[in-house]
Amino acid sequence: MLVYQDLISGDELLSDSFTYKEIENGMLWEVEGKWVVQGAVDVDIGANPSAEGCEEDEGVDDQAVKVVDIVDTFRLQEQPSFDKKQFVMYMKRFIKLLQPKLDGEKQELFKKHIEGATKYLLSKLSDLQFFVGESMTDDSALVFAHYKEGATDPTFLYFAYALKEVKC
Repeated sequence: MLVYQDLISGDELLSDSFTYKEIENGMLWEVEGKWVVQGAVDVDIGANPSAEGCEEDEGVDDQAVKVVDIVDTFRLQEQPSFDKKQFVMYMKRFIKLLQPKLDGEKQELFKKHIEGATKYLLSKLSDLQFFVGESMTDDSALVFAHYKEGATDPTFLYFAYALKEVKC
């Protein structure tokens, strides 16, 4: 299994169990998330509650909770949204922190294509949700979620160059 960690914070953000599609010249990975239900498992053990002297609704009070698989699996923490000025400031700081961590060829490609990826994200800014890894490190890579037109499940966007592949 491969896990993808944030190069800056070391937080696990994704694994190879989720397929991704490269967009914006490979700068961003697009990953489809899914809403899933957790909890409230109804197990039928074949007992007859009335014959056992129990009331029908007696038992454990499970609460079913709907969560997004990626958010839940990697314990992503939602952050307040950014306005355009805040996002541009974040991107400048993020680029400055990430560039030294990239090798020569990746660094050149990053410099060449990060502006296009930034413009792409800016065009969707009002529709994006912002997430960070579980450590909530201020300078870490952001993970973005949005709903494509007509979709009921969110699509996540990752900075591809901010991810380090780790074998588990």
